[in-house]
Amino acid sequence: MYGVVTRNADEVDMEPFDLGFYEVKDVTGRAAAPLSNAINMVSCFGDNAAASENPDLVPVDERGEPATRDRDYFDWAYVCPTHPEYREGLMEIIEDCAAESGDVRLDDVGFPREGFCRCDRCERLFAESDHDDWSDWRASVITEFVADAADRIPGRTLLTLYPDPYPDHLRKRAGLDLDALTAHVDEFVIPVYDLHYATTYWLESIARGFRSRLGGDYDLHGAPPETPFSIELYAVDVDIEELINAAEVAETYAKDVFFGYDASNAAAALRRKDADTREGEVHRPE
Repeated sequence: MYGVVTRNADEVDMEPFDLGFYEVKDVTGRAAAPLSNAINMVSCFGDNAAASENPDLVPVDERGEPATRDRDYFDWAYVCPTHPEYREGLMEIIEDCAAESGDVRLDDVGFPREGFCRCDRCERLFAESDHDDWSDWRASVITEFVADAADRIPGRTLLTLYPDPYPDHLRKRAGLDLDALTAHVDEFVIPVYDLHYATTYWLESIARGFRSRLGGDYDLHGAPPETPFSIELYAVDVDIEELINAAEVAETYAKDVFFGYDASNAAAALRRKDADTREGEVHRPE
């Protein structure tokens, strides 16, 4: 199947997409009412507005440096995953989404990067926990959050992952323990964004890496991953032929392919792809 990821409510039912993802809360902090005809998306711990309004929400490293977008390698500001009131608010948003449409996608889940968070609350919670290793504790925090959210979602729980399939990288980076999360997640979504997709060997490497990491056979004719994954491509101002090539690579390994933030360009690519396929058909008399 092909899907579209959008902030525009009128695009979720757009042809020729099979499904639409609608951003109810994004990393800017912008909020919108969930839709009944979409898979609603919630940016969980990425929130520029909340971090700006209340700096106490922002995770810090051991030097007290905050995880904000004015620092290198941070595209947006983060909120500490252990903040109780913020988490409570997230659960309310997730419940609202689930009430409108059974499936919900959790976006931007996890700690910002390695080294976060060392706020007083996180230090205290770690000390009070049963964990001796800080990485184990961080992973337990995120797994508990996802499990909590999944319990409120009557349909499928989808979870976005940073596009790094190397063993243990996601756990060390964000506290995302894939082996533990599979008990609560029905499908992972991997955004693999590029402005051009002029070459796609790296896209294939990432896709094949996730196929193996999630329990699928390296041989494409073998068993699929235990937990399916889909790939999300960037569609804004991308050349149609290059977007088609990227989609063909992605769909070889992934369950579905989604297109982000330019529904018109993605729709044009899919129509061209379909037309090219039809032109290649050969009909012979019986």
